[in-house]
Amino acid sequence: MSAGTVEKAFAMSLLGDMMRIRMMEEQSAHLYGEGKIRGFLHLYIGEEAVAVGALRALSSEDNVVGTYRDHGHALIRGIPMKEIMAEMFGKQEGCSRGRGGSMHLFSRSARFFGGNAIVAAGMPMAIGMALADKMNALPRVTASIFGDGAVSEGAFHETMNLAVLWQLPVLFLCENNFYAMGTALDRAQSQTDLCVKAASYRMPAMKVDGMDVVAVHEAAKLAAAHVRAGAGPYFLELQTYRFRPHSMYDPDLYRERSEIEEWKKRDPIQAFAARLKKEGKLTGTEYEALAAQAKLEVQKAVAFAEAGTLEPVEDLFKNVTTPEAP
Repeated sequence: MSAGTVEKAFAMSLLGDMMRIRMMEEQSAHLYGEGKIRGFLHLYIGEEAVAVGALRALSSEDNVVGTYRDHGHALIRGIPMKEIMAEMFGKQEGCSRGRGGSMHLFSRSARFFGGNAIVAAGMPMAIGMALADKMNALPRVTASIFGDGAVSEGAFHETMNLAVLWQLPVLFLCENNFYAMGTALDRAQSQTDLCVKAASYRMPAMKVDGMDVVAVHEAAKLAAAHVRAGAGPYFLELQTYRFRPHSMYDPDLYRERSEIEEWKKRDPIQAFAARLKKEGKLTGTEYEALAAQAKLEVQKAVAFAEAGTLEPVEDLFKNVTTPEAP
């Protein structure tokens, strides 16, 4: 799907949000190197147009179920950056009280239900939410975000089948970055056109340039309107690329440096900024102002996380149910 025109104020907000994600992620990588963020860390650098374009097409009442590469999703969904950063620091001021870390960001008020460390595990959750909304006649859309690796899982096929059989209000957002951890898509799946797989379940599907924030936004608006109208689920294959390794533990030996550099030429932030400048909707001064705002937000988020507190040891079993002794 090609991108149309977009008015300046909205374009600036799209660009600003992508820059917020990028700077937060770059700082997270730095903090990981310092040992302030521990455990697994999956960065969203390169994929910013997907979260910004797609999630800005949803309403505040819609549900979003994300993946373990969830920082960008959480931020655009409305979880304050300071709470995301505190969560990654393991502080109780974090959005999951420091118990979830990078892969388990959660906010009931933002209707963001993970962050899920298990590949494809969010998909059955999503259709459960959608089924509840349909039974209660609530006009919500549930967005299920997952990667191309999830398409190999049984949960994907079970979920797609039920979503169509029951005509559930689900928007399936596949972030196809062409690598499931360290395995290229064409080495793992015999059918690499993921829209064909969705269509096999008689589900409408669309392939979108996931490096173009406007194209993503327009496709997501169209698909969300289809779902909200009661016409059943919709599948978007958002073709994108992560510039960093799968996680901070990944030596990234399975792809050529030249391939990464070629994709970086399509950097969603720089490409969109260049387009806006060409259209006369962005000046160098305005770009620098957006960058300064994002940098300040990141600095405040880090300061908040560093000043946060660890959960008391006596709360270790809080909210944990244990069986009664016989």
